[in-house]
Amino acid sequence: MIVEWICIMIAAYCAIRAVFEPKTLRKLPYLNVMNFAVAGSIVLLLPYPITIIAAIAYFIGSTLESNAIASTFARLEEK
Repeated sequence: MIVEWICIMIAAYCAIRAVFEPKTLRKLPYLNVMNFAVAGSIVLLLPYPITIIAAIAYFIGSTLESNAIASTFARLEEK
């Protein structure tokens, strides 16, 4: 149960840091770590095999979302 709480605390810390970070590009690493922690928490807290699929789907979706945000900001900086 300690590992689950560590994942939850990491996710909460990164969420708070992402909310209060004024620069958007500096928020992205916190969002990525938060996504790792949430996906890990899903698998660790729910004892069903289907939760692995749910965590994989969440992780893939959130990774695609952060990559889309990062590439959009990279294009904006080039201009």
